[in-house]
Amino acid sequence: MKLKSHLFICTNQRPEGHPRGCCQSKNSEALVKAFKQELSQVGLAKEVRAQKAGCLDACEFGPSMVVYPEGVWYGKVSLEDVSEIVQSHILNGNPVERLRIPGK
Repeated sequence: MKLKSHLFICTNQRPEGHPRGCCQSKNSEALVKAFKQELSQVGLAKEVRAQKAGCLDACEFGPSMVVYPEGVWYGKVSLEDVSEIVQSHILNGNPVERLRIPGK
């Protein structure tokens, strides 16, 4: 099965107090679930996969994620952003600029 897009959401866990932070402690597990749910609701569950990823090395922007094949990086993603990312970026091809990680 060929996928249209692949969403990798960082769920890396670091020890509490780590200077770079930790995406898992910033609700990234719930983001994975929310993206899967949203993709299913808009009928894209078979074309677009959202999944957990290990460290994406963008910890200071956590929770972070990357959308392939475009290679668009998002940071500080919240549950409130899930629908906007799916609607704007995945369905309409317009990345959500306010969430993009600078330089990525």
